[in-house]
Amino acid sequence: MEKRLSQITVALAILGLLVSIYMTVYKITSNNKMCLGSGDCSTVNASRYSEINGIPVALIGVIGYAAIIGVHWLERRNAFLEENSSLILFGFSLIGFLFTLWLVYVEIALLKALCPFCVTSQITMTIIFILSVIRVVRQP
Repeated sequence: MEKRLSQITVALAILGLLVSIYMTVYKITSNNKMCLGSGDCSTVNASRYSEINGIPVALIGVIGYAAIIGVHWLERRNAFLEENSSLILFGFSLIGFLFTLWLVYVEIALLKALCPFCVTSQITMTIIFILSVIRVVRQP
């Protein structure tokens, strides 16, 4: 079961990474043709909340998802990570989930716009967080 949780988490993190890369490119290029579906992508992308100190929020997502993938990749190759990977992944996903809650609030309450790519990333991070909680609880 542990292996299955890891496989699902890695698959979700890869999905989140790809979405975040796409959104980072969209933020950098401001190419509105990349906004599929509703025009809410451009509303979210152009908002002051799409950056933190000049760093695109999507790029922060790229780093977060890459860190989760990296821990999974290294956990069987490093004694420290093998012993502590569940807690490290829980920490990373908790930070990601709390950031996700903030972004959901911003989209719904402040911007009144939902970007489908952002929502995909938010759902992905939420599931990763739930899986990390299950993994920590099941840890001996």
